[in-house]
Amino acid sequence: MTAPATLRARLEGVDRSLPVWLATAGLLVVLMALPLAWLGYMSVSVEGGGSTLAHYRDAFRDEALRKALWNTLVLAFWVGIASVAVGAPLAWLTARTDIPAKGLIRGLVMASFVTPPFLGAFAWVMLAGPNAGALNVFWRWITGGDAALFNIFTMAGLVFVVTSYTFPYVYIMLANTLALIASDLEDAAAIHGAGRLSVALTITMPLVAPAIVSGFILAVLQALALFGSPAILALPAGFHTITTQVWSFFQFPPKVELAAAVSVPLLLATAVLLLVQRRVLGRRGYASVGGKGGARRTIALGWLRYPALAGVFVVMACAIFLPYAILTKAAFAKAWAQPLSLENLTLANFSFTLFEYSSTKGAIVNTLELGIVTASVGAAMVALLAYVTNRRLVIGHQIVGFLALAPVVIPGVVLAVALFIAYTRPPFVLYGTLAILFVAYLTKEMPVGYEQADATFRGIPPDLEEAGRILGAGRLRILRDVTAPLARSGIIAAWCFIFIGVIRELSASIILFTPNTKVMSVVIFDLKEEGQFGAIAVLGLVMLVLTFATVSIVQAALGRDVLGVKD
Repeated sequence: MTAPATLRARLEGVDRSLPVWLATAGLLVVLMALPLAWLGYMSVSVEGGGSTLAHYRDAFRDEALRKALWNTLVLAFWVGIASVAVGAPLAWLTARTDIPAKGLIRGLVMASFVTPPFLGAFAWVMLAGPNAGALNVFWRWITGGDAALFNIFTMAGLVFVVTSYTFPYVYIMLANTLALIASDLEDAAAIHGAGRLSVALTITMPLVAPAIVSGFILAVLQALALFGSPAILALPAGFHTITTQVWSFFQFPPKVELAAAVSVPLLLATAVLLLVQRRVLGRRGYASVGGKGGARRTIALGWLRYPALAGVFVVMACAIFLPYAILTKAAFAKAWAQPLSLENLTLANFSFTLFEYSSTKGAIVNTLELGIVTASVGAAMVALLAYVTNRRLVIGHQIVGFLALAPVVIPGVVLAVALFIAYTRPPFVLYGTLAILFVAYLTKEMPVGYEQADATFRGIPPDLEEAGRILGAGRLRILRDVTAPLARSGIIAAWCFIFIGVIRELSASIILFTPNTKVMSVVIFDLKEEGQFGAIAVLGLVMLVLTFATVSIVQAALGRDVLGVKD
């Protein structure tokens, strides 16, 4: 056999799609490894060359930083507890009881889930600010006194606001888990003489424990990573969290090395938290075994149905009704703190925000452009990555899956610090362009898209693809003609989650933006510094309309709830 024939024979045995999988995995490695390597290097580097641990020493000797760290731990712990306390009962009520208006409740939870926490914080400043807050004004009118009923500028106020937009993480996990638990397990225990408390402790709780722990840790991670709400509520109250402290290092003169030294421990802490979650849950395996016969009996609440519904609406009033109402009022009012009378009614806020304020048009265009491009590229990328890991197409596919989920442990501010360091120097000088925001958003939102795509491909039997290969089709053609149509709904859902994440992102944007690359969240933050509450309300409503329109379109295309919560 000649040399060309031998080479041709060898090439025929090679999967021609392999370069695609390797290129996708390689891109993932670059996205993750380059900025994190620069972050680690900068945290120990000294000007002129060499290395030192002095930046870490300076960071942890700084009294203000230690206070910020303590405040962050307090915030994250209580947000986790409060999110479980709110999300778990809501999930149980909608998944296992006959409470009325289940569909409405799920829709309101979705509204809370997609509402940017910083926008909710702005709304609660207008509602519960100690001086002009609407609830305090109403309280003084009723009582005739001068004392404020609420002061949102406290640690308790910050925990309250963050919890209002974090409890959906617990709700989603627990509602789906409860919907899968067959009631016959609980009925069997009851037949054998177990009381309701005993059944709950020995049957139901072990089955939902992983979901509760996972929801708690997700809520804690969200609180650790938040920048917007602490910047709006904690800074006026005179205290920092770790994210606002890192942001302060980028005010003039910038202290990039100190920011890196603070970011590395925060990154390690979040990684350890996820590792503990996996270790704790990995030692225990609870499963509900059953097929179509595993019926889920609805628990009758009797006369408690309506008090329970009232309690649900109290929660939704805090997360949705009151914040949205005050934002709408502020958008149409000349003076947001005054009653909305005909004399106080105006459209000037819309005119100023959308047509006169110089940053608005560019920010809306930038946000939509980044949202659409990031969601499209991200959905395609996570679909390929999930396919690679599920079908084990490359050596080290486990590492690919780990790297795809790894950004979940990187707080947005930390990611921004790493990207700022990595992309302000050769060979990739991206700072000052939309490209650096695109890289930040793609990296930050990858885990949620990957989880959705991974679940989708796990539900598609590989037998269908093997049948196509037997008939002579290549893997790429099978992916296009067989697998992709079956995975369509999951990939669309991944697109939706990534798009929503981009629209509401602030923590990375606030460090990486320049005057020409502002996005809507940054403009809202700028307007807050200028005290333009009417304009904030208008732009906030525009952001919410864009988000809800996207969710509605995607849900119509999927024919199901984007949250995935089952009836």
